[in-house]
Amino acid sequence: MIDPVSNTLTKIRNAVRAGHPTTEVPASRFIEQLLGILKQEGYIRSYKRLETPPSPQLRIYLKYGPNKSVVITQLKRASRPGQRLYRRAGELPRVLGGLGVAILTTSKGLMTDQEARKQRVGGEVLCYVW
Repeated sequence: MIDPVSNTLTKIRNAVRAGHPTTEVPASRFIEQLLGILKQEGYIRSYKRLETPPSPQLRIYLKYGPNKSVVITQLKRASRPGQRLYRRAGELPRVLGGLGVAILTTSKGLMTDQEARKQRVGGEVLCYVW
């Protein structure tokens, strides 16, 4: 696997479109932090680490609204391995006028665009979620 972040976002996007209750991705601390932000922002219900041989997996419990309506409308990868996207604190994007979330990796760890603005730090924009 070349890009674990893109793989995780694609698996979530495909599972939501298919209406699946869960999906699984290879486990790493970075992906766990990314899923923690998605849970904190209310885009997924939860996630659980599974110690399955030969490598650990993360089971992601997806969230749906009433009548099986989707909570995650779109997941978009911003920075890619071939083209990194860095922004200063004053240049951080607002996703759908504040209705969505941009997830960044900064010198202070993974955080949302709102947290980065409060702490006045910039970083690499990983993805947009709305």
